[in-house]
Amino acid sequence: MTTHFNAGGSLGDPSDGLGQGGPEGGSRNGASPGQSAGSSAEAFAGPGAAFPSDPADQRLSNYGFDLPEAAIAQRPVEPRHDARLLVVQPQAGAQHRRVWDLAEALQPGDLLVVNDTRVLQARLAARRASGGAVELLVLEPQGEGRWCCLAKPAKKLRPGDWLTVEAPGQPPLALQVLALDPSTGGRLVQFPADCIDAVALEPLLLRYGAIPLPPYIHQHSASDSERYQTRYAAQPGAVAAPTAGLHLSDALLAELEARGVELARVTLHVGLGTFRPVETEDLSQLQLHSEWVEVTPALVTAVAACRARGGRVIAVGTTSVRSLEAVAALHGGQLAPHRGPVNLVIQPGYRFAVVQGLLTNFHLPKSSLLLLVSALIGRKRLLDLYGEAISEGYRFFSYGDAMWIDPAAVLESARPLR
Repeated sequence: MTTHFNAGGSLGDPSDGLGQGGPEGGSRNGASPGQSAGSSAEAFAGPGAAFPSDPADQRLSNYGFDLPEAAIAQRPVEPRHDARLLVVQPQAGAQHRRVWDLAEALQPGDLLVVNDTRVLQARLAARRASGGAVELLVLEPQGEGRWCCLAKPAKKLRPGDWLTVEAPGQPPLALQVLALDPSTGGRLVQFPADCIDAVALEPLLLRYGAIPLPPYIHQHSASDSERYQTRYAAQPGAVAAPTAGLHLSDALLAELEARGVELARVTLHVGLGTFRPVETEDLSQLQLHSEWVEVTPALVTAVAACRARGGRVIAVGTTSVRSLEAVAALHGGQLAPHRGPVNLVIQPGYRFAVVQGLLTNFHLPKSSLLLLVSALIGRKRLLDLYGEAISEGYRFFSYGDAMWIDPAAVLESARPLR
């Protein structure tokens, strides 16, 4: 059976509140409150950017492909590093390896930049006063314990309604729906007043919530609470995992360290934008949801030191790419400390300022993440490689296999100038 995806590539229904693609397989579209999204033309005009040469790259319909439903990974492989790895060759073709072989592809002095966000147990099962079941996905704080939540079924929830959340061994938790949120289709829900941010809310979610797996994963397990987190997850706040990092086991991280590969951390909390499909056919008009990022002085120092010793800056996952590139774009192409929202469209024609290579999962058709990876190696080549991956039986999306793009395989026009 072949799965035909809609324009956003999500198997869920975003209009019903809980459709989700995941940061290594979904899309980001729309503008968040308080920050307008910059157009792709603005992104191209910024430092380290160039204009696309192929007009076909600017049409969303040219990023589609058919995927057999059997290719969508339902469970992760064990150990983590035993997932398959499609190695993009510098000139043409690919090799078929395992993620463990990344240790041979990296060089002493290279810097791996990982996203250390931690996924919240943000999915809550609740009941309305009538007894009807409802599911909430907790997304973003709005102050004084109020949180924006996606809901299913959303149409049944009205301002003033009370919900009861129950969990084994826990007292019932009463939550009130305060308002509708037209921008998201979600609901503003009152939690305890001291739940002002993700750090404060996480203890409650650990008692009542569950890990929010993407809707295309139908086989759930108690192990998901551990397996859908990276081994270095530290900063609570995401509602979907930076899934390329799921491949990095403790053993592989130790092997990389022993070989002289350094590790640095960035934080990007994957949030509301994950659930927005790309619906803009003319990609020169594409806008994306802003995202909260923290680039620390330690990360800036690590990148500078890597460059000084002749090492290569390698991003683990598209979230790390977006973090580094978006912050650099705010500072004239130079990475600098930053804490707050960022927004950047990365698609073919973009010249990277920081990132030289990428470890990534296989992404949804017509997604902003597919555009990003196409910027590194070209749209036509990427789609050819995806076709090869499908024919070779690779597993796609969050719990799937990985692709390694060595710096030598990146288009010369996309490589950082310095």
